[in-house]
Amino acid sequence: MNIGDGHPCYIVAEIGINHNGSVEQAIRLIAAAKEAGCNAVKFQKRTVDIVYSAEELARPRESLFGHTNGDLKRGLEFGFTDYLAIDDYCRGVGMTWFASCWDEDAIEFIDQFAPPCYKIASASLTDDNLLYSVNRMGKPIILSTGMSTLEQIDHAVDILGKRDLILLHCCSAYPAYNNELNLRAIPALRERYGVPVGYSGHELSTASTVAAVALGACMVERHITLSRELWGSDQSASLEPSELNELVRDIRWVEDALGDGVKRVMEREIPVMQKLRRV
Repeated sequence: MNIGDGHPCYIVAEIGINHNGSVEQAIRLIAAAKEAGCNAVKFQKRTVDIVYSAEELARPRESLFGHTNGDLKRGLEFGFTDYLAIDDYCRGVGMTWFASCWDEDAIEFIDQFAPPCYKIASASLTDDNLLYSVNRMGKPIILSTGMSTLEQIDHAVDILGKRDLILLHCCSAYPAYNNELNLRAIPALRERYGVPVGYSGHELSTASTVAAVALGACMVERHITLSRELWGSDQSASLEPSELNELVRDIRWVEDALGDGVKRVMEREIPVMQKLRRV
């Protein structure tokens, strides 16, 4: 993973829980990300009985998997054989994958697959024990900063250190409204912390994500879905395959257009200059 100054924007397709508990659906999402030209896909891993209380798991909630919140949470979790199939597929097509781990056991579980990095979700930014546990793995860390104050981010960065750390600016509303995105926080975070800063978007448009790249985002992460009509809490804030294709295309166009910042006369301007200038 080459991310930061001098490298193209690293584009991550967040599959998250949009697989709805189906490895086959997960593989279709990986294939869509590969076809679009994404650099990596990301999943989420939780140890259900650690992350949620018994009371929360027993709460009534209708879903594809049963009638309680526990039925839902357990139905959305992949086990070892599921991730083995995902890992095999990703290796076969040359797609990098990693995961957001929500608890210490989940970190150990994902580590069996030798991920290139670890992602810490915005919801976990204030979980000191999780931060220490991820840091002990000795791998690059991507930290989302949604719903967090600068003081909370300061504290998390103090724990993690700045070596091999990437921050992602984020608004954790699903979906996020355009006037909530505050994209100018991207260069502000970079100036404050002196580390590469990317963008994790939950808005419905793609234009704002392209704008994030123009503002210096070294990485972008967007949720993807096969269809926003599918069942699931994250589907409505996700991009469909055609939109993902357009996003990757537009990011690469913008990167090409940004240039190096040195003002000069371009070679193709010279005949125009000779033809139109009087003096």
